[in-house]
Amino acid sequence: MATTLSTETPQVDPCCTPGEPRGIDAATARDAARILKAIADPNRLRLLSIIKAGQDGEACVCDLTEPLDLGQPTVSHHLKILVDAGLIRREKRGTWSYYSLVPGTLEAAADGILLL
Repeated sequence: MATTLSTETPQVDPCCTPGEPRGIDAATARDAARILKAIADPNRLRLLSIIKAGQDGEACVCDLTEPLDLGQPTVSHHLKILVDAGLIRREKRGTWSYYSLVPGTLEAAADGILLL
């Protein structure tokens, strides 16, 4: 019984050939994840909403504890997470801190997420 060897080159499926990487880059993914993690808490979402709805788009820390029915240390913790994520900024005025949204941050995060 004789064995014959084929000299034909096997066909490669074009969908399996390496190409340009698709999807978002690592930096965009890190930024989007940081923002998603920050807003993945109902209290932080409510804080963002209250701040946005405030007069001139800002709110004093003294106005943020009562609507959430949380203690001041807990609200401060949530605010710090939002500040660290770059979603809001804090401005000290005397003994009070005022918070406002950082323009474009949520929109930029949404754009990054939509690339998924």
